[in-house]
Amino acid sequence: MPNHAGTLDIAWRMIVCGAGFGFFQSPNLRALMGNAPPERSGGASGVVATARLIGQSVGAALVALCLTISPVTGPELALWMGCCFAGIGSVASMLRLLPERPAV
Repeated sequence: MPNHAGTLDIAWRMIVCGAGFGFFQSPNLRALMGNAPPERSGGASGVVATARLIGQSVGAALVALCLTISPVTGPELALWMGCCFAGIGSVASMLRLLPERPAV
């Protein structure tokens, strides 16, 4: 983005990100909750909420650490770390699609 990005420059990018999160999060949560037995749905919901809050807290702490380490390049470092974590999550998610190997 340009150094002096306008409101519209920021807004359309936020819309794209929000749509991406929406397309992922709803089906993902539905799959998680759908695979939990009905008598354990409360516990599954609690685990999902706890994981979300831990991710938000750790993410905010890492951004603060990046900004503390370097106020100038900290935002770029934080974005790169976010990209790395997203990549790791994508690989972990794709590994679930591999067929199971028979036990030896």
